[in-house]
Amino acid sequence: MLHTPRSTRGMVTSPHHLASQAGLDVLKDGGTALDAVIATAAALAVVYPHMTSIGGDAFWLIMWPDGRTETIDACGAAAAKADLAFYRNAGHTMVPWRGGAAANTVAGTISGWGEAHRLSQSYHARQQTQALSLERLLRDAIWYAEAGVPVTAGGAEVAVQKGAELRSVSGYAAVFEPEGRPLRDGDILKNPALGQTLRTLAAEGPDSFYTGALAQSVAADLAAAGSPLSAADLAAHAAMIREPLSVGITGATLYNMAPPTQGVASLLILALYDRLRAQEPESFAYWHGLVEATKQAFRYRDTHVGDPGYMTVEAQHTLSDPAVLDQMAAAIDPQKAAPWPYPSQAGDTVWMGAIDADGVAVSMIQSTYFEFGSGVVLPQSGIVWQNRGSSFRLTEEGWNALRPGRKPFHTLNPAAARFHDGRVMVYGTMGGEGQPQTQAAVFTRYAQYGMGLQQAVTAPRWLLGRTWGDESVTLKYEDRFAPEVVAQMSAAGHQMERVAPFTSMMGHAGALVRHQNGILEGATDPRSDGVVAAW
Repeated sequence: MLHTPRSTRGMVTSPHHLASQAGLDVLKDGGTALDAVIATAAALAVVYPHMTSIGGDAFWLIMWPDGRTETIDACGAAAAKADLAFYRNAGHTMVPWRGGAAANTVAGTISGWGEAHRLSQSYHARQQTQALSLERLLRDAIWYAEAGVPVTAGGAEVAVQKGAELRSVSGYAAVFEPEGRPLRDGDILKNPALGQTLRTLAAEGPDSFYTGALAQSVAADLAAAGSPLSAADLAAHAAMIREPLSVGITGATLYNMAPPTQGVASLLILALYDRLRAQEPESFAYWHGLVEATKQAFRYRDTHVGDPGYMTVEAQHTLSDPAVLDQMAAAIDPQKAAPWPYPSQAGDTVWMGAIDADGVAVSMIQSTYFEFGSGVVLPQSGIVWQNRGSSFRLTEEGWNALRPGRKPFHTLNPAAARFHDGRVMVYGTMGGEGQPQTQAAVFTRYAQYGMGLQQAVTAPRWLLGRTWGDESVTLKYEDRFAPEVVAQMSAAGHQMERVAPFTSMMGHAGALVRHQNGILEGATDPRSDGVVAAW
């Protein structure tokens, strides 16, 4: 059985070991779990730039020791100039995936850090403890940006795969191909301009990203790259504190992020599977049940979920109506796969979590959408800008239609649970379409079948659709499942596709649990470069 790390004073997990350690060091200096996640997120933006950046969006889910649960929505909206005419006049029939025209939404990540820091300072004040400065929280990220960090094998692989696609995009090659070739495993990656940007944020505060001199330089570089974003768009942005979505299942209440994320899909999968629950894990009934619950959840998501200002069905109302959930579960054939003609969502991101000694627990996810986002790297600030707005549809009406000021649909969704026995769990993963599926695998294996936390993360996974690679609607599975179960799945009508045993296609998952007696447990994904950092 795989070992699950345990401790009592604090724990951080993320997909890169240096980032996890940066977060743990903040806990050791007296920071809260919120502080630790800011430090971890900042470090990841430097050491894992193919997966995340301060030029992206973020969503926070915070579990307070007093039983409150709240979220931070740090999602940016489309530029005022990002309308149909902007793209049609440039000859586009769809929003491009790369380049300045793909960088069409405000980056909300830094506003999320700012809101989280304010919440942490308020908590410190209530506890009469010393709050940590933003300068302290960004310390390690600044050092890595300026002094450099070794490129990981995974980062080098992505750099080679995407080099031809990205090297001509504004600013990309200067940072990520400084010697005229993709960075290799073990090369030292430096981004001193990003280090200076982080120093500015530490000195002037997160608001400077949106209204200060930094904002002016960001807007100027975006315009030079061909982006429709302006200084006015940056200034109009603010993070929001929001209620989470929730649903009750046997033994626990589950939490996730409200739209424009797909958090409702993650909760629906688990709520539907709770009505189907197989007797044995890793059986045909287990795997088939979760895949079919995923199809039901994704149909709902693709019909109803987007910018909440444009939605006609309230996600929480659906989750709170047992009759609706029963009806969706009853539509699942226990022996036969439903047709699955729907295209998949793309996306690359990072999930991280932290729990401190007081029991403050944070589940956070931060992303630039595709690998390296739009590919645009702003020369004055070193920021990789997201391409989340490339998911908008260039159409007059309908789901996720482009509108100035509209928030794009997000695959991002941080997850958490409160168990009836007093345990608190935060968990999540990168992986676009795979996020709800991986969350379901990790949660059910741990919570419903008693698998050890690390074993639940390490165990073989599946993916209906894709995260990386070509567009696909097959059911991909890691080559570690029992052959007889694979054969049963195929016989039931699932279009099976075998992939490598430990592939990043299946996401970089992680999880933390706090037991009622204060013991902490953590897990990280062997498919990533991460560790659980604990004390």
